[in-house]
Amino acid sequence: MAAQSSTPRRSPTLARTAALRYRSRMGISNAQNMIRSIPVSPKPFGVRVRLRPGDPFGRLVGADWHKTHWFYTLEDRDRALSEMARRHQYSRIGDEPALLFEKVENLAQSRAL
Repeated sequence: MAAQSSTPRRSPTLARTAALRYRSRMGISNAQNMIRSIPVSPKPFGVRVRLRPGDPFGRLVGADWHKTHWFYTLEDRDRALSEMARRHQYSRIGDEPALLFEKVENLAQSRAL
């Protein structure tokens, strides 16, 4: 006769229910990252990034795709622009950046500074 274990066997339905209950109580693994608030200071200086006309990537995202990055100061914007527009260190000879960068300014916010 086989020895029975001292722990009672649970039905598969109960095990599945317990697993679902356990997963539903799980929180964010790094909740401390969610506590910090994002500063709401005005960011009037920006860099608009666009695709070059005829870029094949435009077929995926749309020919009119653009993204604007906003910064607190002119110095921050200019530093980021020079970093974005620089030739990548691993670029091949003859490679050209596929993006166009344009300085923009939100006049209403910049005048309020």
